[in-house]
Amino acid sequence: MDALTISAPRPPWNKDKLVGQKRPFKLKEIWAIRTRLQLSRRTRDLALFNLGIDSKLRACDPVKLRVRDVANGDRTAARANVVQQKTGRPVQFELTDPTREAVSSWINLAHLRSEDFLFPSRVHSSPHLGTRQYARIVDGWVEEIAGPGRVRHPLNAPDQGVLGLPPNEKPSRGAAPARPYQAREHSALPRNRGRGCTRDG
Repeated sequence: MDALTISAPRPPWNKDKLVGQKRPFKLKEIWAIRTRLQLSRRTRDLALFNLGIDSKLRACDPVKLRVRDVANGDRTAARANVVQQKTGRPVQFELTDPTREAVSSWINLAHLRSEDFLFPSRVHSSPHLGTRQYARIVDGWVEEIAGPGRVRHPLNAPDQGVLGLPPNEKPSRGAAPARPYQAREHSALPRNRGRGCTRDG
């Protein structure tokens, strides 16, 4: 009779890892990444980065944007309306001038049409950039300014916290994250648009 082989238990996938929302970028790191992308002429990455900073959306939302969501004909829109995939709620965000310029340059360079996805995937089985591809791109940006092995940062809440905690290091309890200025919030789309409004006084 063959002896039973007992395999060792597999360690949990999140052992010694910081899971959940990561510390966001500070203002100086935003400019460091933006400058590197500009100098290296990475048009797509620059548009993706700027759009992620302005929109503060979850990764699943900006990768599914279409050209018509951010551009009207040959001109990039000053504001965009997006329905969030997780909540199903529409949000509106403003596109700053650097973002509009980067998005316009990417659309012209990639010869995208109105109905095309803004960030098409290079994988034939996927029509647009995937969230895992997006995460790897963000990891690459972080490694360029902070070195390998750093924690990935989200793009949906910039200008808070510190960059570059090693995966096995946790912030001290007494240390409060730095906040250069208050992060902007999404503006909800008004339901009574077009109706008259009253004003006090």
